[in-house]
Amino acid sequence: MASAIDGTVNFRDVGGIRLGSGGTTRPGVLYRSDALAGLTETGLGQLAATPIGVVVDFRTDAERATAPDRLPVSRPFRSVPLSILEGALTGAASDAASGHAAPEAVERMLASLPTLGELYTGMLAHGAEAFADVARLVADSEDAAPTAVLVHCTAGKDRTGVAVALLLDAVGARRDAIVADYASSAANLGGDWAERMLTGLDAMGVPRLPAIVELVTASPPGAIESALAWVDARGGSTAYLREGGLDEAALERLRARLAD
Repeated sequence: MASAIDGTVNFRDVGGIRLGSGGTTRPGVLYRSDALAGLTETGLGQLAATPIGVVVDFRTDAERATAPDRLPVSRPFRSVPLSILEGALTGAASDAASGHAAPEAVERMLASLPTLGELYTGMLAHGAEAFADVARLVADSEDAAPTAVLVHCTAGKDRTGVAVALLLDAVGARRDAIVADYASSAANLGGDWAERMLTGLDAMGVPRLPAIVELVTASPPGAIESALAWVDARGGSTAYLREGGLDEAALERLRARLAD
């Protein structure tokens, strides 16, 4: 079972997350990552060797056009674009690092900087159908074929982090374990990746304000805790996914598939 994919920095299997009822989530079912545009030939081989068959991309069309995923050609992969506009800030930083960000886009970004918690509640307010679609894909995956689901955005911490937190919460993962998984992204994104994003913004004249650095590179526990609190206030993760169109049968399949 792959624990890393060459050319990514924030790839991991969501198996092994502690459940409130005891046990852990099942490995080889749900994976999360940063974007796949930088996969090396080694990375392509590693990805092909996993059970992953479905790749959900939360990035916008513009982000995908700038840095399209690289996927193996040795076997089929199903790509599922589920664009979530909130959270594209890291994508803007990636564009800037690649020299593709328009100055007006950077100006808009600076004019209305949200906190990470605000960013996440914005995603939740508008993304129920997309998150329910991801839950359905995981629920319908199976061991007999490479149909495990990989979800990713640009950094693999914001749109991806909210999606994974929702699914884990819906199958009964311990809240502290959900938060710990989310928070671990910051260490993965540190160093070269973070510096590349921030240097790209430097080149566009964006100051390294603490709020900018946090939005682009951080995954503080309080951010995902505030997102989950928003969901709790509206009946919880399962109620939220039902609101997005996930029926009870699919919820049961999701629990049976992801909870060991």
